[in-house]
Amino acid sequence: MNPSPPFLLFFYLILLLTQDFPAFSLRFSPSQPNLTLYGDAFFRGHTISLTQQQPCFPTPSPPNCSSSGLGRALYVYPIKFLEPSTNTTASFSCRFSFTIIASPSCPFGDGFAFLITSNADSFAFSNGFLGLPDPGVDPHGSFIAVEFDTSFDPIHGDINDNHVGIDVNSIVSVASVDAISRGIDLKSGREMMVWIEYSDVLKLIRVWVGYSRVKPKSPVLSARIDLAGKFKEYMHVGFSASNALGSAFHIVERWKFRTFGSHPDAVQEDDDWLVCFENPRTNHRYGLDVRVSVVGLRIPFWSLLPGLATIVVLTAFIAYSLIRGKKRTVCEGGGLNRVPGRLSLAEIKSATSGFNESTIVGHGASATVYRGSIPTVGSVAVKRFDRAHWPQCNRNPFTTEFTTMTGYLRHKNLVQFQGWCSEGTETALVFEYLPNGSLSDFLHKKPSSDPSEEFIVLSWKQRVNIILGVASALTYLHEECERQIIHRDVKTCNIMLDAEFNAKLGDFGLAEVYEHSSMLAGRNATLPAGKVLDGVDVMLKEEFDAEEMERVLMVGMVCSHPDCDKRPRVKEAVRIIRGEAPLPVLPARRPLLRIQLTMDAEEMIADSLGGEELPWMTPKSHF
Repeated sequence: MNPSPPFLLFFYLILLLTQDFPAFSLRFSPSQPNLTLYGDAFFRGHTISLTQQQPCFPTPSPPNCSSSGLGRALYVYPIKFLEPSTNTTASFSCRFSFTIIASPSCPFGDGFAFLITSNADSFAFSNGFLGLPDPGVDPHGSFIAVEFDTSFDPIHGDINDNHVGIDVNSIVSVASVDAISRGIDLKSGREMMVWIEYSDVLKLIRVWVGYSRVKPKSPVLSARIDLAGKFKEYMHVGFSASNALGSAFHIVERWKFRTFGSHPDAVQEDDDWLVCFENPRTNHRYGLDVRVSVVGLRIPFWSLLPGLATIVVLTAFIAYSLIRGKKRTVCEGGGLNRVPGRLSLAEIKSATSGFNESTIVGHGASATVYRGSIPTVGSVAVKRFDRAHWPQCNRNPFTTEFTTMTGYLRHKNLVQFQGWCSEGTETALVFEYLPNGSLSDFLHKKPSSDPSEEFIVLSWKQRVNIILGVASALTYLHEECERQIIHRDVKTCNIMLDAEFNAKLGDFGLAEVYEHSSMLAGRNATLPAGKVLDGVDVMLKEEFDAEEMERVLMVGMVCSHPDCDKRPRVKEAVRIIRGEAPLPVLPARRPLLRIQLTMDAEEMIADSLGGEELPWMTPKSHF
């Protein structure tokens, strides 16, 4: 028998009161800077570059050179890592992504490091030190670093110029590994994902590195280290890099860090790198983004945590008791939102009868879509990715779609994400199954000669409803999410239809996530020249509202205008379709598309830091 919620709350209260180390968590947010920058480090857009470009000198830089060659970014407040009374060290976990981009015609710099140090102001200016602390300057200081070294210096025990190492109070690594041998090239210019975990119970630090945002199964490096004898009570956390005689940008793009006690249950998995939270200015409630601002309080602040936690849990217990009956009624009346979870490969194979060909409902360049059934969910569409085609894609299509969808997107006009699987060589995403397939099927399918096969023509009313449904989904993605999501591949085969022919936008394999801006993507107009109503589908047989049809076609053309400044926002397009705004003014002839280089050299360098990659073909999926 499952324990009751009141009992679980009581058990959690006891756990809080007996927890042996306070937990701490932080997330880097460019909109809320919580980092201190040192040396050459600077904010560039929504990333941090720890170093700057500098001339390549055969000898150290001259005195008048504005670049110091090294930089750091540290969290603004020191974090408690050691409990002196028990000599217990906090365990910690960290995730971040970084890129190293060398300057043209210059060798790479020293490299980049994740750093925990007792002295934020101690720097080693010598070549090969990656800007880490200098034990000779501060003999009583302490630090630990995970280095990503791109310079070979045998004096410091380097194994080559492309390795990962763990340093403790010295630039000479206690453990290191050739990155190339593990399938990672630190000099590739690609964004790399890193996971670092330290367990105080096991006295073990482990490092994972990969190009995907899905954590690899095996670490590239691990070492047995007891940090209790190395750490001070409070330490600074962040990153360090240096160029020495080379020149490269060392860029940090994402970062999450947390400490926790020795209780294994205190560790929470949180795999949503790209989270689509509702903008607080809107009234909808699709998610909650809680950001905690840590002030400069130390021991008194931490001592308040157990008491505050007790108050919160007791309040929750009382609230649960008061609304227990009402809550049960609400839950019985409608389904609860389920957070997409990880599924085993056995569950996926069971759902699709072992990926049986008879269950295939869609094919594409990077994936095959199967219809299946999962007992806890019902009918589903399983999108199975083909790794053999990933090299042609220039990036991982599974990762792109997974990291977008795990933002817990909830909207009635978006295909709902139900779960995922990454096991061995198999990767798959699971979505709700939509029985009517894609809009493309209904617009382009020809009547069959078989009289028993039903041929459905979408009515004009259904088509307008589909257009407005897609517009609602795009408005949600573009304007109602805290982080703007640009789909970049809206087409009829990616617009799915449920049993009532309501539109649901799917296939986020090309999606990009931005901070709010005026970024636009689309296709050129494809209607032939002539009268607007010449574009009407003959299958409608004149059964439509001519005035409404004209508005829809005019909106279609203005949304495809080659000049992006003349395209309306999605909300404005909807108002035109509904007759709430005047028709757009279009030129008599279709405008020509002109592309002009408007970026100067500095902007071109900045643009190169974004790592924009070529898109790949996406499957025509039937959900």
